[in-house]
Amino acid sequence: MLDRGHERGDRFRERADRCTLRWLLSNNGDGPPPLTGDSAGNHDPSSSNDASPGSGVARIVALLEILLCSGYPTQLALGGTFAAFVGAPVNARGALTVAYVVGVSLADSVLVIGLVLLFLIAHRERPRDVILGREPIAREIAAGISFIFVALGIAIVVLLAVQRFAPVLHTVQKNPLQEMLQSRRDASLFALVVLVAGGIREEVQRAFILHRFDQWLGGKTVGLIATSVAFGAGHYIQGLDAALATGLLGAFWGVVYLRRRSAVAPMVSHAGFDLLQIVQYIVVRRA
Repeated sequence: MLDRGHERGDRFRERADRCTLRWLLSNNGDGPPPLTGDSAGNHDPSSSNDASPGSGVARIVALLEILLCSGYPTQLALGGTFAAFVGAPVNARGALTVAYVVGVSLADSVLVIGLVLLFLIAHRERPRDVILGREPIAREIAAGISFIFVALGIAIVVLLAVQRFAPVLHTVQKNPLQEMLQSRRDASLFALVVLVAGGIREEVQRAFILHRFDQWLGGKTVGLIATSVAFGAGHYIQGLDAALATGLLGAFWGVVYLRRRSAVAPMVSHAGFDLLQIVQYIVVRRA
């Protein structure tokens, strides 16, 4: 019996040695894999399934996700679809129609937010952690209400400084969006647009893009500069002074997100600021 036991032990050790040799050859002798993610049983929600954060593949994927969620490709696609199935996006005066602006803005909001959620889930990240944060929502809403007045102060200071020191930047005499507010119905529709497309969609975009930059594309400072420039450029149609003001506002809301790691306060501040703009347009028109 002892001989049989020794034989079984020898066969077991031989099989173990062969398995160990195959494993070492398959891993180039680099030693065991690091204990991360699934192998540890504690998956990091910020890690990607496809590539490590420092890899070139991860950076390319992150860049493509940012471009798709930037709003430019989706708005171009939706604008062309609207024109093909609904009609011309401009009226007899050559201005964009209310139906076009409202329809494309709301549809783009749904599409972009859906893409953001899709990309986060695909990378096994929790959308709540990235977008809403971990602090109580009520506290973030209260902070956002106070930030409405900070944003208003930034806009006033920038526009007064332009008027005083660089009037050449006032390239558009009358905001084209103001021309669309012809009735209470128009004002109500634009209030809905600024709440959904401005307050929610743009801040979800900003949070997602800053999150991706912070992970894979050079850090949060690079992301803050890139998003602020793009945000200002997106408002160029309203004039260079408006583009400068909105770029700085984008930087402000970006800083708020990075400090609080929640887009709720920027959403509330952004939506409240835009609603005040609509009220201002209505008052100016009536005057």
